[in-house]
Amino acid sequence: HFEAINEQHRAANIKAIFAYSVFFPVVELVSALSIGLLVWWAARNSLQLPEAEAQKTGGVITAFILCLNLLFRPLRVLADKFNVLQMGMIASERVFKILDNEDTTPHAPTAAAGSGYQKQLISKGAIEFKNLWFAYIDEQYVLKNVSFAIEEGKTLAIVGHTGSGKTSIISLINRLYHVNKGAVLIDGKNIEDYELGYLRSKIGVVLQDVFLFSGSVLDNVTLRNPDISREEVTRAAKLIGIHDFIMQLPGGYEYNVMERGATLSMGQRQLLSFIRALLYDPAILILDEATSSVDTQSETLIQHAIDKLISGRTSIVIAHRLSTIRKADKILVLEKGEVKEIGSHEELMQRQGFYYQLHKMQFSSAEKALPGEESSLQIL
Repeated sequence: HFEAINEQHRAANIKAIFAYSVFFPVVELVSALSIGLLVWWAARNSLQLPEAEAQKTGGVITAFILCLNLLFRPLRVLADKFNVLQMGMIASERVFKILDNEDTTPHAPTAAAGSGYQKQLISKGAIEFKNLWFAYIDEQYVLKNVSFAIEEGKTLAIVGHTGSGKTSIISLINRLYHVNKGAVLIDGKNIEDYELGYLRSKIGVVLQDVFLFSGSVLDNVTLRNPDISREEVTRAAKLIGIHDFIMQLPGGYEYNVMERGATLSMGQRQLLSFIRALLYDPAILILDEATSSVDTQSETLIQHAIDKLISGRTSIVIAHRLSTIRKADKILVLEKGEVKEIGSHEELMQRQGFYYQLHKMQFSSAEKALPGEESSLQIL
């Protein structure tokens, strides 16, 4: 399959290069032929004219040549930018295809009409997966008969190898895809019964790859929402213990973080995303923890911020740290889209099953690490 796609890409590139190599010389050839024919015609006819008329004709011919150059100049520019024009047309086609796409998740009419569903979500936020099957491609299931429940205010840590289905679970809770079989329930109601915009507004997602816009720290954490005051931002930063970190930046809350947070480290970017999540006060928090590649100071701040952020909220944590896994109320172990084990850290260790083997393997690495590094150890 890869070789077929690669061959298609190669053929398309060769076709584009051939078109460019033909288009530009043709424009130059037509321009040169036009000027040559004009000069030949003028020379031929000037020989038959009186001297006074011939001098006038010379000026007219010069004017015509200049006009021809003006005529062909846009074509030369177009030929020179042919590849850029092609890429622009393809990009615009993709953009308009997305804008014109009507295949979106429908809003539930019951929730949009203002039934009691919204209040239930705000007050609780309990989550349940019931015999769920999900596939991106028909019958190629990435989640197979997944069932688990998270009580209100509890924390579920999900561990599993790459491709085990962790990201798919997050996507389904946010209704980015439709469930093939089974159901996802929030507060006992199917998530398809909630109005889509409202549902997503009550789910806070903090990922490892945090996107920050070019602008101040304040604008990035509030997303320029006029309803959020600077005092609220300061209060939230102090609550999760990163106010001092922000004030150490040049300009404090007015510090320009640049596009994608280029002036900040990975840990610093994620700390700002914690404030963003806290300000919007989600009923459900989904957190993809930062990896161990952050510095020691950011590591301490991140761990403290996580503890504050998940306190009292229904939380799903894609766990990398042993400390977070131990603190979680439940641990869900995924393997190839199936629930391998579920329970607390102590329960799973007592069973000496799949999780025990993973933990044992990682703990042997932790014993070789320096004191204090255990919290940043990635279990998976």
